[in-house]
Amino acid sequence: MPINVTQSYLPPLEDYVKYLTGIWERVYLTNAGPLVVELEQRLKDELGVKHLFFVNNGTIALQIAIKALDLKGEVLTTPFSYVATTSSLVWEGCTPIFVDIDPATLCINPALLEAAITPRTVGIMATHVYGNPCDLEAIEAIAKRHNLKVIYDAAHAFGVTYKNSSVLNYGDISTLSFHATKLFHTCEGGAIVTNDDELAHRIAYMRNFGHNGPEAFWGVGVNGKSSELHAAMGLCVLPKVPELIAKRRILSERYDALLDGTKCVRPTIQAHTTYNFSYHPIVLPSEEVLLKVRDNLNAHEITPRRYFYPSLNTLSYVVPQEAPVSEDISRRVLCLPLYYDLQISQVEQIAQLINEVL
Repeated sequence: MPINVTQSYLPPLEDYVKYLTGIWERVYLTNAGPLVVELEQRLKDELGVKHLFFVNNGTIALQIAIKALDLKGEVLTTPFSYVATTSSLVWEGCTPIFVDIDPATLCINPALLEAAITPRTVGIMATHVYGNPCDLEAIEAIAKRHNLKVIYDAAHAFGVTYKNSSVLNYGDISTLSFHATKLFHTCEGGAIVTNDDELAHRIAYMRNFGHNGPEAFWGVGVNGKSSELHAAMGLCVLPKVPELIAKRRILSERYDALLDGTKCVRPTIQAHTTYNFSYHPIVLPSEEVLLKVRDNLNAHEITPRRYFYPSLNTLSYVVPQEAPVSEDISRRVLCLPLYYDLQISQVEQIAQLINEVL
């Protein structure tokens, strides 16, 4: 069978059917059903966060976060992320100002943030790239000095801790993606996390059209709710997360042992981090080499992914800005297949095909 860059983990069908049976009996499909409430509580307990709101995808999580913080103006952000990080800012009327990345961690470079701040700057939206935490203390210090709000796109960072605390406890708001390709998934879904009670109040109403009871509205809102069917999948997958991470770690370490670290450079994981092995990116010597590696893998029905590509500062709907490190890395980075059902023998085959080119 073809080997794709990722493959969704599906729990035993009978586990999911047990939840479906209850859904069919209750005929309660959405609007904060009992499974949604249960999943939110279990996620708060598992991740060690105060407020968590289960929503229908990771992009609406970002959009609600921007609205809840009332961001209007320039937002400093990373050019090296999935497009939703930038598109959500543009969609909500903010101006993304791209700050280049650290060449080692691939996260936004805090040493460049202050030079990008202007009187129009209202916030920072940074991504924990591949689940690798940003320089949290540096960003927090800069945000406090300049009275800026901070959103972390933590789409890849489920279960990641920094200094024994969830990375989701940093910033004003963190957002998660529970898309089918993620380590923890609900088929489609996401979450908004905050430790601020006032923000939590706003988010609670904003994700449900602004409703404050059936015939009243607290303020403007959107349909960010998710369903009992999606929550049921999350409740099935959640207990497996430690096993999923353990398997991914074994596969990642096998890649590292087989590939030439001088020609396949790996991002540097921040110190004091408990990592989740969400992805296995390698940075190759040149785009030419990357294309040869990709073509060789494709010829054997193996599909890695140029993730992230292109650098977001080159998108057609943003003001052109320079980000040379991000542009360089985006041309040379390739994410290799990594998922629970991937076999060691397949990792060895992939590594062999890469080494043939190198």
